Amino acid sequence: MSQAVSRTPSAMAQRDLSARQAIVVACLAMAGIIFLDLMDGRLGLLFSVGFVLIAVTVPLAVDVRSLFPAGVLPPALLLGSLLLICMFDSSAIHVEGLAKDAGLVGLFIGTVIDHGLTLVIGHGLALGVIALRILGDRRG
Repeated sequence: MSQAVSRTPSAMAQRDLSARQAIVVACLAMAGIIFLDLMDGRLGLLFSVGFVLIAVTVPLAVDVRSLFPAGVLPPALLLGSLLLICMFDSSAIHVEGLAKDAGLVGLFIGTVIDHGLTLVIGHGLALGVIALRILGDRRG
């Protein structure tokens, strides 16, 4: 019979991404999600779900010593993404109750408020994953 070989934690840690690599991959993934979501001309559910998945995946992909950038990334990623969408495709953003002639700053603030729950969910889950990673590292 063949014996199953299990990987040690140190061998698995060699596959972890650095903070810089994880941030670059997260930004590229977010750009892809935005591109796919804006194909119908409207920012919608795909953006929110994609953001939450990216926010949770980054802390799982980085080395334990790189968890601080993974914890700071979700708000910066959401704000940066929404700002770029406001600047380059403002017609894709539809915020209930926002004036049609709102400027860039008003549109950006309205959009951030409109996606506030997405940020709370994504960042909260990311911080939970970070806490579990830290607790797991202390035990190991």
